[in-house]
Amino acid sequence: MKELDYIIVGCGLAGIAFSEQLRANDKSFVVFDNQSQQSSVVAAGLYNPVILKRFTEVWKAKEQLELALPFYKKLEVLLDVKLDYKLPVYRRFASVEEQNEWFTASDKPNLEDYLSTQLIKNDNPSIIAPLGFGKVLQTGRIDTSTLLKHYKVFLKGIDSYFNETFDYSDLIIEQDCITYKSIKAKHVVFAEGFGMINNPFFKALPLNVAKGEVLTIKAPDLKIDYVLKSSVFVVPEGNDLYSVGATYNWDDKTHQITEEAKKELLDNLKQLLTCNFEVVNQVAGIRPTVKDRRPLIGVHHTSKNIAILNGLGTRGVMIAPSVAKELYNYIEKGIPLNNEIDINRFNY
Repeated sequence: MKELDYIIVGCGLAGIAFSEQLRANDKSFVVFDNQSQQSSVVAAGLYNPVILKRFTEVWKAKEQLELALPFYKKLEVLLDVKLDYKLPVYRRFASVEEQNEWFTASDKPNLEDYLSTQLIKNDNPSIIAPLGFGKVLQTGRIDTSTLLKHYKVFLKGIDSYFNETFDYSDLIIEQDCITYKSIKAKHVVFAEGFGMINNPFFKALPLNVAKGEVLTIKAPDLKIDYVLKSSVFVVPEGNDLYSVGATYNWDDKTHQITEEAKKELLDNLKQLLTCNFEVVNQVAGIRPTVKDRRPLIGVHHTSKNIAILNGLGTRGVMIAPSVAKELYNYIEKGIPLNNEIDINRFNY
């Protein structure tokens, strides 16, 4: 029987963030991952402290960025890969009213560090933006696909990764530990994303799922080194490739790409770009979201050995390091969770 401190189920952004908390505190662990969740592919890995529909600050943006950016820097060193690409976000103005709303917002103390007060005129003939752009600061893109790929290789290298589906029926819960097959651990943390809907311990929690689809286009004449945000986002990936997304579908819970989503994205893109482009790829993923737009963090009400780290939604790149730290401190040090993320805010 192998004895460990933790079993983690899921190796997306949440699972990686909690794994790093454990490594930083010399805790032993293994990760079970069946690679079924693909939510990171539709978020494009962006970190952005501003909600660009309403020009308001993202929840706890300052605290999240202060933890997240050093977190990804350490992972770049650990994995010997480039992950963090500093890119400003240019928000296309659709009206003079939007321009006025932007400059009003930029005077607010919680937004002045993030919203440039300079109106940027469009000088790119490939973009339709007669009213110009507002520039968001302290933004960028984390290459999540590279992160997930290389982190799994790292876990395999330290004999801490199982590429298999976790079987809930094999989990034996005791007063001070849990046993799973040949592993005995003090805690199990479920970081499964959309897979939570099949989890017998937490499936009653109100996890909403939003399917999203993203295109990759090749546009040699576009030549932008910033994220372009309008009715869609356009994110440079290098070599004249750009991600374009993302759609929202609250009914379809499959990972299959659809022609409907492709048409929606292309229709919006044609209202933004004048240059030629070709679609070279299309992907779909399921975002784990919550009705109050806050994560699902905590331990089960009947067993303190079973925990959850989920519901990161569309901003997992920013949120994951901070909520992973909160969960670790709650389990190991008894530091209370923020009421806004504690699963005890729901009856389950």
